[in-house]
Amino acid sequence: MFDLFRSRQTTTRILLGGILLVVSAGMLLYLIPNYNTGAGSGSDVVVAEVGKEVITLPEVQSIIQMTMRNRQLPPEILPNYVPQMVNQMITDRALYMEAQRLGFQVSDAEVAETIRQMIPNLFPDGKFVGNAQYAAMLAQQNMTIDQFEGDLRRQIMIARLRDIAMEGTIVTPEEIEAAYKRKAEKVKVEYVKLTADKYKNEVQPSQAEMEVYFKANAARYTVPEKKNLAVLLADQAKLEATLTPTDADLQRMYNQNPDAFRVPERVKVRHILIMTQGKPAADEPKLKAKAEDLLKQVRAGADFAKLAKQYSEDPGSKDKGGEYWVQHNGQMVKEFEDAAFNLKPGQSDLVKTAYGYHVFQVVERQAAGLRPFSEVKGDLATEWKKERVNDVLQRAGDQAAAALKKDPANPDKVAAEFSMQLVKVDGYTGGDIPELGPSPDFTQAV
Repeated sequence: MFDLFRSRQTTTRILLGGILLVVSAGMLLYLIPNYNTGAGSGSDVVVAEVGKEVITLPEVQSIIQMTMRNRQLPPEILPNYVPQMVNQMITDRALYMEAQRLGFQVSDAEVAETIRQMIPNLFPDGKFVGNAQYAAMLAQQNMTIDQFEGDLRRQIMIARLRDIAMEGTIVTPEEIEAAYKRKAEKVKVEYVKLTADKYKNEVQPSQAEMEVYFKANAARYTVPEKKNLAVLLADQAKLEATLTPTDADLQRMYNQNPDAFRVPERVKVRHILIMTQGKPAADEPKLKAKAEDLLKQVRAGADFAKLAKQYSEDPGSKDKGGEYWVQHNGQMVKEFEDAAFNLKPGQSDLVKTAYGYHVFQVVERQAAGLRPFSEVKGDLATEWKKERVNDVLQRAGDQAAAALKKDPANPDKVAAEFSMQLVKVDGYTGGDIPELGPSPDFTQAV
């Protein structure tokens, strides 16, 4: 029957047009909605009736919430569009009922295929994820499976009815030509351009007029407070370099906290990692053979550090000859740690971990004990300087501030006296100074 709408015969189109006109008239006679203005609670409130179907307040609220969630309209203009949303819902119900009356049908298979096209995520690798996940997804939109599929079935039928109506619409050559002219025809326009610069010299405001305008627009001419600064910066690294602890100072620090220098048993190892992680399983035999060949070279006396730099895929150790200190603390993978404590110094082996194959060699073993003073002396000196430099900085800052108060016109002399850097900032209005970096406290103080 629907193929008739595609007919090119004028008489057929006129006849079908008349049928559509009768159908439209029939729809107006029995599908005119009646608005319900009575009060009610929640789901009992009927917004409109379309034939035997009703549109309830929760359905309208659901459409509004979906529109807000998808940010299709700004919130401030949404009230102006709510009546249009309701009218669209009424139109859709009316079209659906007319489609049913004309014998349109949508099978479950057609609904399923439409869902597959609309929501491909429900069919990974072509397999349906299941009703539980399907329902959970719809629940996020405050919908059930029945509601969603019912709405979808209605929209499919409405789309078919509209397609049929569109295919039966006749557009005359005259209408096509008129539409083309509206879009494509050009109009010749003559105009005169007036520039403001031409008339500026003809307008000369008086002093009184300018003062009146200034007073009325004073806020436009405000400027922030500005200050010229002279900032003295003390370099912490330079001050640290001037501090020199005595051996007695360092020995006292060592004796006061000996537990800080105790170390557990540890083993110095080196390895060459041939990575298998993230590579195809089919490549593993080839990678293992490569690791076994490197192990033979190591056992034959090859330069381990050179091989590590050339072949190891461990970026943390390859440039250090593959070296690590290993303790029994679980920081290394178990196979790596076990090999470190099971092999003897000088022994080499091939170790497999989750990362790949390790050409592994033990270099030396150290028993648990107290690190000697000579070994930690440098670390103690660094710690001693950091503890003292804050006091030195504070003292130098106080002395420089006092000197600057006495001679504020010569900050360069004060800076030279206390070995500080002088930074001058003219027209400072706030914000960061490059030499200082972000410093809200400094800005607030200024």
